[in-house]
Amino acid sequence: MSLTVTDKALVKDFFAKAASKAEDIGNEALSRTLVVYPQTKIYFSHWKDLSPGSEPVRKHGKVVMGGLLSAVGMIDDLTTGLLSLSELHAYMLRVDPGNFKILSHNILVVLAMLFPVDFNPETHVAVDKFLQLVSLALAEKYR
Repeated sequence: MSLTVTDKALVKDFFAKAASKAEDIGNEALSRTLVVYPQTKIYFSHWKDLSPGSEPVRKHGKVVMGGLLSAVGMIDDLTTGLLSLSELHAYMLRVDPGNFKILSHNILVVLAMLFPVDFNPETHVAVDKFLQLVSLALAEKYR
């Protein structure tokens, strides 16, 4: 799968609009991930509070969205651009790469909630493809 020129433009335009709400998006997406998929809590067992909207959840959600916004700038070569994050998640954090897809799904849900007009079907498809490619790039070092 690849992104077309139109897909890339849609992703860049959409995330330029969404960037101002990055912390809220990250918080809500990670909160939903931890509640709906409780098995993901294992990676955050060192946090004192895993409840939705807690300080550590907000903080990590912001980190996740910062990485995602950086990935938009690397859209032409995500595998190379996200190599250090792939190594971190594979070798140090040992995150099951299936969790990238789970978090991506929750990001899509939150984007649809927060941007009902801008997140039209064409943008939805482009962002979904982009998130799938980000997940693949993050899983690169698992192979």
